[in-house]
Amino acid sequence: MTQHFTHFLTPPWSPLMEISPKQLQILDQTRLPFEEIWLPLETCDEAAHAIISMQVRGAPLLSIVAAFGVALHMDVDSSDESLKDTLYILKETRPTAVNLRWALNRMQDVLAPLTPEQRADAAWAEARKIAAEDIQTGAAIAQHGFELVKTLYEQKLSCHPERSEGSKLDSSAAPQNDITLNILTHCNAGWLGTMAWGTALAVMYAAKHFGIPIHVYVDETRPRFQGALTAWELQKAGIPYQVITDSAGGHLLQAGDIDVVIVGADRVAKNGDAANKIGTYIKALAAFDNNVPFFVALPSTTFDFTLEKGVRNIPIEERSSTEVLAITGRTKAGSIETVNIYPEGTQVSNPGFDVTPARLISGLITERGMCAASEAGISGLFGDLL
Repeated sequence: MTQHFTHFLTPPWSPLMEISPKQLQILDQTRLPFEEIWLPLETCDEAAHAIISMQVRGAPLLSIVAAFGVALHMDVDSSDESLKDTLYILKETRPTAVNLRWALNRMQDVLAPLTPEQRADAAWAEARKIAAEDIQTGAAIAQHGFELVKTLYEQKLSCHPERSEGSKLDSSAAPQNDITLNILTHCNAGWLGTMAWGTALAVMYAAKHFGIPIHVYVDETRPRFQGALTAWELQKAGIPYQVITDSAGGHLLQAGDIDVVIVGADRVAKNGDAANKIGTYIKALAAFDNNVPFFVALPSTTFDFTLEKGVRNIPIEERSSTEVLAITGRTKAGSIETVNIYPEGTQVSNPGFDVTPARLISGLITERGMCAASEAGISGLFGDLL
């Protein structure tokens, strides 16, 4: 079964494509799910704007777009001062997702020792390498997450022997029964946030591909409604889902309607504390209170080993009040419009992320395998990076 994981999800399921040498385009995620608009990405300034405006989003994808932003500018000016300025501008675009800084530090390590004449080609080569590695990372996360989902599904089958007779899971056919594994996810951690697979949703794509019946509860994820992006992805993949309001998850967990929660992350500290989209923490609390396992899927680039703990230490991005005060949708006439939904003069606090303490996390799903959300667990897999 292992050999199939690198093949079942391939482009065009990617939000960034190099359509010809040094010619990039991105899927404008601010237009989804209403329109699929591809935009050229021609300059470093356009890359920075795409990151800030959330035309691209998702911690792994931000790192890749930032790397290509450096490459684009090295074609224009590859001097020492230009390299320094470019790295600074891109690092300031989004403060919470650590992957972005990881990629830019990697680009700096590669390019700084070179002569200006060598930098452009080297920058493009390194950005392409980072993108290719992300595809392999997503495939590995999918594989390890699939083993988890398979185990959970078989445990659920064992609790209902009268409904699962003769339905033992294998890799050749879907089980013939009415048992479904119900998964809750928050925000969008699919291929839209990476180069091809995703993180949390990669696990669900693998489950679908290998015949595990799943149903996904999708938090709407106010105020940016990333749940709409998850719904868009799942619909394209043919995976059954229902969108729920952010405050409904606790009720479903309490009612026993959720078997497992799987989310992504934007930064994970050395002790396993995990920052993800605002609203994740309260789902982790509800899952913990109702004995429902809560897993975080992430690439190793999301770890921040400079932080001993994440709670109160991971920087939390404060985003524009406009995201809360207004909402965008399609009218009955078919036009896409933004309307205000609060009284004029309303004051807003809009933190983009929260931090889930490691004690609430059942485990971390990474490209190297699964581990406990603890310093010991993480060091067991990533001791060479500490």
